[in-house]
Amino acid sequence: MTKIFFFVKKDSMFFGKEIPISVDIGSAYIKIARISENRTGSELTLFDYIEMPLGTIVDGIIEDKGSATQALTDLVQKNKLKSPNAILSVSGHSSVIIKKITIPKMKEEDLANSIKFEAEQYIPFDINDVNIDFQITGDTYQGSDQMDVVLIAVKKSIVKDYLDVVESAGLTPVIVDLPHFAVSNIFEHSYGLFENETIALINIGANSTNMNILKNGVPLFTRDTPIGSIVHSEALMQEFDLTAQDAERLKRGLTIANVQPENAEYTIISASEEIFADVQRSIDFFRSSVSEEDISKIFLSGGVAMTKGFASVMAERLLIPVEIINPFNNLKISDKVDETMTRQYASLATVAIGLSLRRPGDR
Repeated sequence: MTKIFFFVKKDSMFFGKEIPISVDIGSAYIKIARISENRTGSELTLFDYIEMPLGTIVDGIIEDKGSATQALTDLVQKNKLKSPNAILSVSGHSSVIIKKITIPKMKEEDLANSIKFEAEQYIPFDINDVNIDFQITGDTYQGSDQMDVVLIAVKKSIVKDYLDVVESAGLTPVIVDLPHFAVSNIFEHSYGLFENETIALINIGANSTNMNILKNGVPLFTRDTPIGSIVHSEALMQEFDLTAQDAERLKRGLTIANVQPENAEYTIISASEEIFADVQRSIDFFRSSVSEEDISKIFLSGGVAMTKGFASVMAERLLIPVEIINPFNNLKISDKVDETMTRQYASLATVAIGLSLRRPGDR
């Protein structure tokens, strides 16, 4: 498993026998999940979600802690969770920095002691205002005295807001991760490494797009952009005079206010052009600044992947094959979990399922 980037709360270093739940707090939904390990492999024992009020989270920033806390509390109570440990993710185009850097080769413990100094030149924030972590990905080239490191920094204020919501809902946060790497972990668990191929994992939520381009499981390029399926909702609201809630349901294939889902397809795909253009710009930047290698395939996740026709049109526009990630590959589904939900909301669950793979001692 790719074990990259996490902040562990120092007073919660040990889970004991309790298996943590994952909490993916997004702009449109909160998702929770739990994966247990047994003799037969990995088993999904919990998956559920709840809608978030519009505007509660914008670009990864929690604008309304009360609404976010209430939604998560309702989800916890519905599933009768008794103060479990929780693994969560944070995101935000303006609050998260992920950068690949090259530095002189050193031991991991030495880098841990000097990471603030190394990071300062790459972080556009006060170094004391961010949480910093890193992953050594290998020598820059064979025999080199330099090594490649993926550096991550997240504003402490953003992390605190997420921790406050989780704790207020009665949970104990123990690991904080990023959606990019949660998706990477579940992808590797479900599909393997795709050795010697360059692939793009693209997770598109309501207000953000997370891109992680990898080769042999090693990140080559990561990028966040503030665009997501909200463009679909806005287009549907304008075209058919709908509320935000009705637009969201129409995207999921429900008939709303006498508008049939098939009548909304043209509006949705037209609005998707903005997302396709954004992804193309990121790929062009990768090719011009990181590697000229072709991306052999895009693996898509996030709520947008539930939109009919989106993946196929994306492949046509970008001229790259696109496959929707099924995070439930290689997972046994417990009888406690509604299998209909896992079929209908697989792409929505990807980050939550990826977070559920994290365990104490990961690095």
